[in-house]
Amino acid sequence: MGAGHAHKLYRAGHSPVHGLPPHCKLAATLAFVVVVVSTPREAVWAFGLYAVLIATVAAVARIPAGFLLRRLLIEVPFVAFAVLMPFVAEGEQVQVLGMSLSVSGLWGAWNVLAKGTLGVAASVLLASTTELRALLLGLQRLKLPPLLVQIASFMIRYGDVISDELRRMSVARRSRGFEASGIRHWGVLAKTAGALFIRSYERGERVYLAMVSRGYAGSMPVIDEVAATRAQWAYAAALPVTALAVCLMGWTL
Repeated sequence: MGAGHAHKLYRAGHSPVHGLPPHCKLAATLAFVVVVVSTPREAVWAFGLYAVLIATVAAVARIPAGFLLRRLLIEVPFVAFAVLMPFVAEGEQVQVLGMSLSVSGLWGAWNVLAKGTLGVAASVLLASTTELRALLLGLQRLKLPPLLVQIASFMIRYGDVISDELRRMSVARRSRGFEASGIRHWGVLAKTAGALFIRSYERGERVYLAMVSRGYAGSMPVIDEVAATRAQWAYAAALPVTALAVCLMGWTL
């Protein structure tokens, strides 16, 4: 299985983190996120230590802070939701800068912001140090259902193709003097979406028939078999194991 598409989150490098097998990084990231979510929200210091762990991994991977912070902007909608929680939640109220805020809402906002930001940061680091093709191989090594891996693979392969098709349709509309300027043009845009769906469906049928004619029987061939040594597993486990120790301290203190 091979997909030569690069993605904007990936930052090429030769750091120890880049060199880890993808399934090791996937497992470590998932374990870290589970530990973070399991940490009691009252253990504020624990989330600070998690942030230090993320920063350490980013430094080892040679990922600039600016690169990481810009990609964290994806969680802005969740930040907006968290900001509203102290104003709409019920229960005990506290005065902050002249505003009456809910105590449970403040804790809830902190819980969403802290855990969400750390989870997104871990995911961004994973994407920044692992190519999409390698991520798919890692998912396959972790025994994710093959059908899901194949669907993800085709999404990556043909996402750019469908985007280019939509761009060409947009250019064709503009070349004929069309400019969407209000609700009266929604019908044209709906027809465009329908035409794009039909073209994508027909392309999928052609690709499937081409695959069957070449011996496809429900599974994709694996060109690169990625294996991991015990040392690599241990190296990848350093992040979640350290986070787990912090989490256990948070529950006992």
